[in-house]
Amino acid sequence: MNKSRLEAFSDGVIAIIITIMVLELKVPHGASWADLLTLWPVFISYVLSFVYVGIYWVNHHHMLHMVKRVDAGVLWANLHLLFWLSLIPFVTAWMGENHFAKNPTILYGIDALMAGLAYQLMVLACRRANHVHNLLGEGVKNSHKGNISLLMYVLSIIAAHWNTAISFALFATVSVMWFIPDRRIEQALGSPSSK
Repeated sequence: MNKSRLEAFSDGVIAIIITIMVLELKVPHGASWADLLTLWPVFISYVLSFVYVGIYWVNHHHMLHMVKRVDAGVLWANLHLLFWLSLIPFVTAWMGENHFAKNPTILYGIDALMAGLAYQLMVLACRRANHVHNLLGEGVKNSHKGNISLLMYVLSIIAAHWNTAISFALFATVSVMWFIPDRRIEQALGSPSSK
């Protein structure tokens, strides 16, 4: 199957997710800086989620650049990932509107965990469809960032029962960890065999 439709559909869904998130940013009912300051939890949760969605988009783009073919397994894995990503505007708004209260923060962590698992399943589906062990090329060591991220999401869910600031710090740490470029990906994308 041609992967261009999968890429176009995924890009469109991710663009809509970001659009929905920004529409949740409501204008304050006043013109003072203090009125604007009351929206800080909503804005901070938006920034965190924007970075998350952006990271998924970049990694999704890189992954699809590495694959030569997609099959039904990849299509369903992609839909599974997009399902969890499509919930990000909801969990972001609930967490921000409620100033990082316990239950909204737990649900945010659950959605982040499920999106991370869905992404890993999509990587496995892409490997199977392309009959490779590693999308970056044989001999390239696998990164453990995915597993570390999943562990941190689980810890953030547990921490939210006592202190949601710890949960937020764990969410932010995961985003920083993924925001730092992986040189192996850039090298694999730049190699003639990956084009």
